[in-house]
This record gives sequence, C-alpha cells and structure tokens, in this order.
Amino acid sequence: MKGKISGSLIINDGVFQAVGVISFAFVCHHNSLLIYGSLKKPTLDRFSKVTHYSTTISMVACLLMALAGYLTFGDMTQGNVLNNFPTDNIMVNIARLCFGLNMLSTLPLEAFVCREVMENYYFPGDPWDANRHLLFTTTLVVSAMGLSLMTCDLGAVFELIGATSACALAYILPPLCFLKLSKKKSGRTERICAMVCVAFGCCVLGVSLVLAVSKLMRNEGGVSSCS
Repeated sequence: MKGKISGSLIINDGVFQAVGVISFAFVCHHNSLLIYGSLKKPTLDRFSKVTHYSTTISMVACLLMALAGYLTFGDMTQGNVLNNFPTDNIMVNIARLCFGLNMLSTLPLEAFVCREVMENYYFPGDPWDANRHLLFTTTLVVSAMGLSLMTCDLGAVFELIGATSACALAYILPPLCFLKLSKKKSGRTERICAMVCVAFGCCVLGVSLVLAVSKLMRNEGGVSSCS
C-alpha cells in the first residue's frame, strides 16, 4: 500500500498530532525515579548522561524509522507501518513478532509504575499484600489488553495518549512544579520560560485532542477496529 509524497515533511495539517505522538514517544518521566535508583552510583551527573544519551539514541532510531516509512509509503503510511505490508510476507511477520515481544516486555515496566502509585495512594503505609498486588497487576494488564483488542489503529491511540497524558507530563506538569517549588529562588526569565512552556502544552493538548477525536469520528487514517 503505497501513496504519494506531497507538501512539506515538517509543516502540514498534522503537525499538532505529530507533536503529541513525539511527546508520547519520549515521555519517561514516570520512570525517572526508578531509573535513577537503578544506577550503580546514583548521582545527578550520571543520571543526566543516561537521559541525554538514551534520548539521543531514541531520537535517531525514531527519525530513521519515520523517514524510511514515509519515504516508502507516502501519505498512505499507517500508524503502524507494518500494516502497510502484506500479511503473507515472512520477514514482515517476523518483524510483527518482534514488535509483539517488545510490547510484551514493555508492559510490565509501565504497569509497575502505575501499580506502585495505586498502592501508595490507596494503601499508604500498609504492608505488602500478595492478593492486592495480584489484583492490581491483573486489572492493569487485562484492561490494557482489552483496550488494545478494540482497535487496530495504532496511530489514533498514539495521538490520543500523546494529546492528553504525554502533553501534560512533558510540557504542563514539570514547569508547574517548577513554579510552585521555586517561587523565591527562580528569576523572572526562568518563570516566564516556564509559563510559556505551560501555555504551549495547553495549546498542543487542546488542538491535538480535538483533531484526533475528529479524525476518529470521520474514520480517517488506519482501520478503526480489528477484523
């Protein structure tokens, strides 16, 4: 399934959704404390190197994959580029298997953070309970699996999550925390930059969310449900 390449690669009518998707791809704030604590010698300098190196490597990998997919399939590129390939291609099916294994290994890390937040919020100070641990884990995994079975349009999922949680985690909550925690220590320029970042995040969140929902209602993009 190949299309044509038309217009600018950077500035087009999907730029706001793209910002949301890119933000979702690089949001790892919720794992920051876990990653920091897993360092052999946890210091801010070492953590800074880890974040900068990993982000750079991820950016290069994402850029190469995005360009390869778009230059090959043009405006017919699906949210999951593997859907552009035929179902009887052995190499592509191997890639699909690897993609599934990647999702399988990623889910526990994400579920771990969510489960820890739920336990600390609803049961602060309580001792570890195996039944509660199993209930939270099973609920998270089953709900995620159920939602994933309801749609095959990976692009729409990325756009919705990127427009909501990713924008909030990347552009809104961090500068708000900075403004709250450093009222007396920060200078005027730093506070203005933080406010601009919050305004940018709110703008991207609102516009990209409206565009993503309208795209789903018009049934544009990839297939909306699995057959």
